[in-house]
Amino acid sequence: MADFTFHHGGVSVPSLDAAIEWYGRVLGFEVEKRFYIEAARSHTAMVRKGALRFEIFEVEGAAPLPEDRRIVPRDLKTHGNKHVAFRVEDLDAFLAEMEEKQADIAFVVREQFGKGCFIRDCAGNLIEFVEEPAG
Repeated sequence: MADFTFHHGGVSVPSLDAAIEWYGRVLGFEVEKRFYIEAARSHTAMVRKGALRFEIFEVEGAAPLPEDRRIVPRDLKTHGNKHVAFRVEDLDAFLAEMEEKQADIAFVVREQFGKGCFIRDCAGNLIEFVEEPAG
């Protein structure tokens, strides 16, 4: 089987400039490049934080995110791509930082198998952050 590595996740948003500001202010991503995808009629940016990349699309005439896609338990009941997840060292410290930055914390999980949370970006897209248990 051919080897491959993760390259990026992608989200569609109503305002590319607002999303670039949010991903920078809240999560520390910086613009790697901006471009226009003619076939999709999309103003697009690739943002990066270290080895992590996110592609953000502002597509002309796009529909808003359905309400069920903004709520973790409901979103899982619809087939398709769900979210990307990032690892954090300390979930409680991360949550405190997100509260300080007034991020929209959608869902927090504290189970025996691990801890995590979901936040919503400025367009309502879900992003997961997990703290793996020791051992």
